[in-house]
Amino acid sequence: MSTSTGPLLRQGQAKLPVLAFPALIASNVLLASGPWFVRVADTGPIATGFWRLALAVPLLFILALASTRGPVRPGRGALVTVIVGGLFFASDLASWHLGILQTKLANAALFGNSSSLILPFAGILITRIWPTRLQWIALACAAAGAAMLMGSSYELSGQNLVGDLLCLLAGVLYVFYLLSIQSVRRSLPTWWVLALSSLASAPLLLAYAWAAGEQIIPHNWGPVVALMLTCQILGQGLMVYAIAHFPPLIVGLALLTQPAVAALIGWLAFGERLATLDWIGAIIIAVALVLIRVPTRDKAPQGDRDGLGEGL
Repeated sequence: MSTSTGPLLRQGQAKLPVLAFPALIASNVLLASGPWFVRVADTGPIATGFWRLALAVPLLFILALASTRGPVRPGRGALVTVIVGGLFFASDLASWHLGILQTKLANAALFGNSSSLILPFAGILITRIWPTRLQWIALACAAAGAAMLMGSSYELSGQNLVGDLLCLLAGVLYVFYLLSIQSVRRSLPTWWVLALSSLASAPLLLAYAWAAGEQIIPHNWGPVVALMLTCQILGQGLMVYAIAHFPPLIVGLALLTQPAVAALIGWLAFGERLATLDWIGAIIIAVALVLIRVPTRDKAPQGDRDGLGEGL
């Protein structure tokens, strides 16, 4: 097993685009706003997830067609992978949105991003590439920072327990979504991956919302439109673009940006107090991100056919 790859990169030949890492961080900052919109929307939580995707699908296909100057015909294997990834994403959103309403915002983001610690180890098993010493240090810092955020904000109570478990389930489902999308992203441009996976996810979310007896049609369209633009178009768009350039370890560590940002939003919007331990945990997570950014960029994977010009 090789440990020769740099902390930011997988083995390959092309140079890492200069905006790849900023795109990865920006995507997580944007996605961290999702729980806020879910809370203020006047539909059911699963229905909110449906509108996040359904409203985005037409725009995503327009962007996809524009990025490649015409339709793209994915192979059967790629299409199946995108659809399966979309089904995982639908189940992830359903579980997470239910959990958001039953726990604190910081808890929802932290447990919902349990994938940040699962994904690196899944990547090690899949790629058989062990982290470097600096990557292990970054991973340890990230775990310590996450533990501080959780230890400070988590309230051991029946009121939060169900919500925390739902968010934890969402984090596990998100791992399968990311791994599916990352594999197909090597052969399909960004917007096509996102458009096809969103199209696959939306009907299942609508079925979940209908089965749960939720209110589906919103009276106020503002929150669901904002959720669609912020999280699905910009947040997921940047995420799908960025993950083509990084191994699961780096993607997983970057996901820990979300709990720190969500904790700040919870404090500002809902008065969910940030303790000293919260701030320390957020700072340690930032240190972990700096550690994986320290080495120079020199290699990136082949197969990213679109770059920023086509993909975004």
